[in-house]
Amino acid sequence: MTRVAAIDCGTNSIRLLVADADPATGELTELDRRMQIVRLGQGVDRTGRLDPEALERTFGACREYAAVIQELKAERLRFVATSASRDAENSDEFVRGVLDILGVEPEVITGDQEAQLSFDGATKELAGSDHLPKPYLVVDIGGGSTEFVVGDDEVRAARSVDMGCVRMTERHLVQDGIVVDPPTPDRIAAIRADIGAALDLAEETVPISRAATLVGLAGTVTTVAAMALELTEYDPEAIHHSRVSLEQVQEITARLTGSTHEERAAIPAMHPGRVDVIASGALILLAVMERTGAREVVVSEHDILDGIALSVA
Repeated sequence: MTRVAAIDCGTNSIRLLVADADPATGELTELDRRMQIVRLGQGVDRTGRLDPEALERTFGACREYAAVIQELKAERLRFVATSASRDAENSDEFVRGVLDILGVEPEVITGDQEAQLSFDGATKELAGSDHLPKPYLVVDIGGGSTEFVVGDDEVRAARSVDMGCVRMTERHLVQDGIVVDPPTPDRIAAIRADIGAALDLAEETVPISRAATLVGLAGTVTTVAAMALELTEYDPEAIHHSRVSLEQVQEITARLTGSTHEERAAIPAMHPGRVDVIASGALILLAVMERTGAREVVVSEHDILDGIALSVA
């Protein structure tokens, strides 16, 4: 067994997984999994640069993770950075800060690499599931981008598009630095139009409507699942491999887009860092299901972070 650490730094959150990995089977035994909302991508869509406060929030999380990695004596570490740090002009500041704190350079991976890692992490456990037909469509809704991957035992097609819950919120729901609450119909229509254009791009590469099983990843999907399950607190075990119907996603999206900040914050399983961006994320999930004809989404708590850990093993 090899003790590995994986860090996934996205537009909205930064997450750590420390696990014992069996190189022969690729099996992971989880030792520590944690997440912080740092909003690294704050303002990047508008300014093209990483905000100094966002960088400091991210570096603070890195310092905490460095202590965990040292305490658990992980032998190998891989740090993967996604959409926000790909887009920023000053990404070199981010790279230097991570190197100073953790001793490794963040890998600013391409969208295709991101898609492959997400698929590996999400589908490993599903491989022996006869009741979930192949091919799978894995959809990873991030803060700045969304990855679409179709595959069976391996990836057949993948595409990353610039459509995420933070990007859509900042582009359409922020006025004078404040999120419009609840969003007006014209703002929702503008988000839907942007999502539709992004789905058109994804379909140029990925046959998203031909997949037999839709697998949804990341915070938007797991939060919608928690709401569908009516959880009184966030429970990863209950959420993992749960199924949420199209009708439930329609109902939850209507609820989120029609609510205020305070009403969304009062939802028991809602992470404070998702309150302002969850409505945009739900609109993305709903549009994906409507476009593909999926009657349900299978929710996975295992995603790109697990894929990163497997790649280290």
